[in-house]
Amino acid sequence: MRLFLVLYFSLFSLLLLSQEKKEKKPTPRWKIHGRFAFIFNQSSFTNWAAGGDNTVAGNINVNYDFNYKKNNINWDTRFITSYGLSYISDKGYRKTDDRFELNTILGVKTSTYWFFSFIGNFRSQFNDGYNYKKDPRELVSQFFSPAYLTLGPGMLWKKSDDLSLNIAPATARWTLVNDQFSGKYGVEQGRNTAFALGFNLSGYFRFVLMENIEMENILNLYSDYLAQVGNIDIDYQANIRFKVNRNIKMHMTFHTIVDDNSSSKIQFRQLFGLGVNYSFHEKVRY
Repeated sequence: MRLFLVLYFSLFSLLLLSQEKKEKKPTPRWKIHGRFAFIFNQSSFTNWAAGGDNTVAGNINVNYDFNYKKNNINWDTRFITSYGLSYISDKGYRKTDDRFELNTILGVKTSTYWFFSFIGNFRSQFNDGYNYKKDPRELVSQFFSPAYLTLGPGMLWKKSDDLSLNIAPATARWTLVNDQFSGKYGVEQGRNTAFALGFNLSGYFRFVLMENIEMENILNLYSDYLAQVGNIDIDYQANIRFKVNRNIKMHMTFHTIVDDNSSSKIQFRQLFGLGVNYSFHEKVRY
């Protein structure tokens, strides 16, 4: 009988200890979401009466989201990279996409959804860019030329990792170019940098349109106090992802930029393709 009671209470104690350990298990502080996508397009014509050029095109996208939460601290960082090439018969290789962007925002919670925040943004590209409408082609951009660096304090409203809005009324922005592009992109002739101080508004919204269809919206607005206050730079990107299965997805991107310093016209980029996609989520408890 005594042996039975000893065994009983020993097992009971072990169950309590194991339950206590489960309850004290620390919650994840880091959430990491990575997405890798390769989109391939190809067209071929042989004795085709209507005519056509043989083309081969491919795009690679590598995106990372890092979300950190501890007590009243919230830190979100997003890497966005993409590069694309196409080969057209008789015309050779041409760049179709080239982007490198880092967004980071650090917030200190003041209420349920509001944070004191500090934002950082860096944008540039990997390779030379050309205007193919001119003959010979005209070099219009290079690696880190132009490059844009934006820093500033503000207020962040964040309901979830899928919905947030940041208001930064005193945001500094630097435009960087090399000597070859001095005098362009809003940089004065003979200089390599241009400074701006203005109002920045950035928003992020991701939601499910319907089953297996996700839409992501990224918006940035900027108005320079030191130049034309009423002139607002707009950078809006919409990504729509259609899930075929775990590793095959169809991807659509609509990207619009309004920036008088880089172009007097509205810039628009559209991408559509079906490709291989790999996505992973990781939670780290430290």
